Amino acid sequence: MRKKEAHILIVDDDEDILFSARVWLKKFFTEVSCLSQPKNILKFLSEQQVDTVLLDMNFRKGFENGQDGLYWMNEIKTLEPQLPIILMTAYGEVELAVEALKNGASDFILKPWNNEKLYASVNLAVDISRKNKKLNQWENVSIKTNQYQLETKSPAMQEVMDQIERVAPTDANVLLLGENGTGKYVLAEHIHELSERKNQPFVHIDLGSLSENLFESELFGYKKGAFTDAHQDYAGKIENAENGTVFLDEIGNLPLLLQTKLLSLIQNRKLSRIGESKERLLDVRFIFATNENLKKAVAENRFRKDLYYRINTVELNIPSLRERIEDISNLADYFLEKYKQKYHKPDLFLNEVLISELTHYSWPGNIRELDHCIERSIILSNEKNLKLLMPQDEESENIIVNLNIEEMEEILIKKALKKHRGNISLAAEDLGLSRAALYRRMEKFEL
Repeated sequence: MRKKEAHILIVDDDEDILFSARVWLKKFFTEVSCLSQPKNILKFLSEQQVDTVLLDMNFRKGFENGQDGLYWMNEIKTLEPQLPIILMTAYGEVELAVEALKNGASDFILKPWNNEKLYASVNLAVDISRKNKKLNQWENVSIKTNQYQLETKSPAMQEVMDQIERVAPTDANVLLLGENGTGKYVLAEHIHELSERKNQPFVHIDLGSLSENLFESELFGYKKGAFTDAHQDYAGKIENAENGTVFLDEIGNLPLLLQTKLLSLIQNRKLSRIGESKERLLDVRFIFATNENLKKAVAENRFRKDLYYRINTVELNIPSLRERIEDISNLADYFLEKYKQKYHKPDLFLNEVLISELTHYSWPGNIRELDHCIERSIILSNEKNLKLLMPQDEESENIIVNLNIEEMEEILIKKALKKHRGNISLAAEDLGLSRAALYRRMEKFEL
């Protein structure tokens, strides 16, 4: 069975209960954590993203009135008001269950529990948690633009922003072209926020990080019984974006078979889940992005010509950072302020010498590389003086300092990305890796 992406926290002072609950729930959910001491709950929740808490109601010996559980539930609700909490007790009383539900519990389970009932309760709580997070995300959509530096002094970038202003209010398909790290995701979200769909979902699908055997089920969903592990109906990511915007990143990585299905979806606005003959009408706006040369891919029969013409109703070429040197200073200041607050170093600043150093570097990793450079510099600087830690030049990269395999792997990945100017497909081919494997390593090394 395909596990649901969710993090469950179980809190109980009985190790046998923790073990049995964890073993059962691990069959259905990707991550299950356990705590035997309730005093550690708040610290854990402040450090980890949790979807549901399974909480015992009695922790002190001799006390069986459930007040411990109610107390800790209120503490959790103070920190995470919308986090679903399922309370557990071996002492079942109707009054206790009613009080727990009145105080905000999503469910109440008696020990020893029925496994199917436990799964159903936790699964429902996870779905509630996801809906709550989506609602918060959509309600705060107007605040998102403050997270990005969108002002530009570059004529090339100003032209792009002008085009975005014109195309955003329409439902036209948009194709964003540009090297990795140039801000395609930020601009796609900006288009969404300027559109009439701004209060609806913005669903980002990174096609480069999906393995081929998961492409169709993740994008289009499936019907119960469609294949061995399809134990329930599953709505795909595109269907979950109903009335909103779907951002298909790395569109050049889509297999030819799925290109045909995507073309049909874009043309007819109808979607069928795997194993289902029923067609569902779909109302979404599409934005696409890639760092590949799609015209070349079409010429090499790796990308359908009719799909290419369908997705590029409006084609926007995002300039690299070296093509918009005028913006480096403002972007660096933006990242500086962001990380000064994060790492509590308010006195650091960029002087003219440091800015000159930034503007004389080619930035093959574009804005993402600048972001990482500023963050790294702030972390390793003292509280008074900013020490700018620029990326190494080509000559210094060729010097082998030690034989640590992980360090050498990171260096080789950086060199491949720099050599191919952020093109994931070419870098992966050069390294002898699949695109998905390279993405995993980039995430590991935070590149």
